[in-house]
Amino acid sequence: MRPAAPRTVHIVMPGTVADPVAPSGGNVYDLRVCRDLPGIGWEVQEHAVGGDWPQPGPAARAELARILGGLPDGTAVLLDGLVACALPYIVVPQAQRLRLAVLVHLPLGDETGLAPGRAADLTALEGRTLRSARTVVATSAWAAGRLVELHGLVPDRVHVAAPGADIAPLAASGDDGSRLLCVASVTPRKGQLRLVEALARIDDLPWSCDCVGALDQDPEYTDRLRELIEKLGVADRVHLLGPRTGAQLDAGYGSADAMVLASYAETYGMAVTEALARGIPVLATAVGGVPEAVGQAPDGRVPGMLIDPDDPEALTAALRRWLGDPGLRRRLTAAAHERRTALAGWANTTRNLAGALEQLLDEPRRAA
Repeated sequence: MRPAAPRTVHIVMPGTVADPVAPSGGNVYDLRVCRDLPGIGWEVQEHAVGGDWPQPGPAARAELARILGGLPDGTAVLLDGLVACALPYIVVPQAQRLRLAVLVHLPLGDETGLAPGRAADLTALEGRTLRSARTVVATSAWAAGRLVELHGLVPDRVHVAAPGADIAPLAASGDDGSRLLCVASVTPRKGQLRLVEALARIDDLPWSCDCVGALDQDPEYTDRLRELIEKLGVADRVHLLGPRTGAQLDAGYGSADAMVLASYAETYGMAVTEALARGIPVLATAVGGVPEAVGQAPDGRVPGMLIDPDDPEALTAALRRWLGDPGLRRRLTAAAHERRTALAGWANTTRNLAGALEQLLDEPRRAA
């Protein structure tokens, strides 16, 4: 018997998807599934579209329209939500003839710092796009529920394919827990301002914090953060290192005692599982899909501390407890080591995504 021909999917992503100076969880996810789907029988055609997403200029819009318009009827297409969700006037007309799926890394209107009117406009545009798609893929169970509620989607058409994690060598944790790491682009949603404020309130304790992530996504916010660091007198302890990938990022994780994340919104939090894959406990605000990412060790212990995002003192209190209680640090580190062994890998992500795509291809063609 001849082997079955591979099923084909066209994946449309932001043009910066492979840019080492613009790393993001969404980019890592997109590249990984493009790499792994062929291993389970899929042919992947990649399309990286340059532009200032989610609302780019005319050239990028024309390029997206050209790509979609040039595909034969019935083609399976997976669109990154950052590219698709704010452009229903391009995507919706193609939804009748193409088999469209949209991968949502973050609902557009959930980005922190947007003016209310802007957030509402993006949410409305996103809803039109997602309701036209045959399939929507979310990166956590929380995100799937959020999209169903926000846009009135049919639950059966929303699939979950959470990011995986690659198990890495255990971090060389120190005795005092003082080496803190925050891996997140410097933007309002990631909450570095409130993290620095919390750290400054415990300047009586030994700590240093390396902040790894892009500094150019919101230059005004980055400037405010730098000014706050100077004003609070912690410039020798908080280090804005910019983006890191590969060996540099691995080295940062390898020397960390704890991951700290002060986000206002997260659909999952890939940096959380990257830390846990090295046995690093996580201190994070309990927003969106973060509790899913933190998860539990096989014995039920939480490998870190989930912090009330609405209590301005909670982050300070959690950091003080971490730094001041050796027994707590030992317990959380042990739980993180156990959680490391139970993390789902990227093969699980790829299988779940492939299941959604198979359903997309197996559906009857829509009538013209």
